[in-house]
Amino acid sequence: MHSDEPDGPDPGSPGEPHEDTVATRCAVRREQLGLTREELAARAGMSVAYLGQLETFSGDFDPAALMWVAAALEMPYDELVEGRRDAPPGRRQAAPHPLLQQLPEDECWRRLGTHGIGRIGLTGTGSVPVVLPVNFLVDGRTIVYRTESDGGAAPAEGERLAFEADHIDEQLRRGWSVLVTGPAEHVTDPGTVESLSTRPGARPWAGGQRDLWVRIRPGEVTGRAIETR
Repeated sequence: MHSDEPDGPDPGSPGEPHEDTVATRCAVRREQLGLTREELAARAGMSVAYLGQLETFSGDFDPAALMWVAAALEMPYDELVEGRRDAPPGRRQAAPHPLLQQLPEDECWRRLGTHGIGRIGLTGTGSVPVVLPVNFLVDGRTIVYRTESDGGAAPAEGERLAFEADHIDEQLRRGWSVLVTGPAEHVTDPGTVESLSTRPGARPWAGGQRDLWVRIRPGEVTGRAIETR
């Protein structure tokens, strides 16, 4: 049934940030589909007022009705009710009193550790910036990674690259990021290549034949951390 009965403010309207709830997930998905609340309610076969109850889990209703809403939104039921399990980090609200601080270079290297997954930024085809995830190793005070020699992450010798890695603690709502910029160098010495290839973290998650090792010699190393008071 369709109804024009008012039911309070639209959770997708501008204003203060909202928690990630059924109501906000519903509003975001609704906007992606270009639907009004009235149109969504009509698709799900219910009144706008009843849709509002479902979004806030209020009133006496059958939870199975949320399945109708999920179907109308063309999304899985679990994603509507609980959110995406494979969503990127940082979905919780920011802490009430966050403190942003700069990290000294020694601390940047300490946070990077010995290996992990980060992102490189380089100029792609047609001078369009490209950011790609890579498995990285810290070798001395340089960053190295391996890629396909003709792939998108393969820079020209001497090309300036940006490398970034970060960590977010969802529960404590704090985190850090480190940015390294500098020229790329192709690693061709067989002994160095063999040594790097046996290091922990050297096997690329993406698999495949990745025979080009790239070293980034830092021109600048900067880092930031968000702490909570």
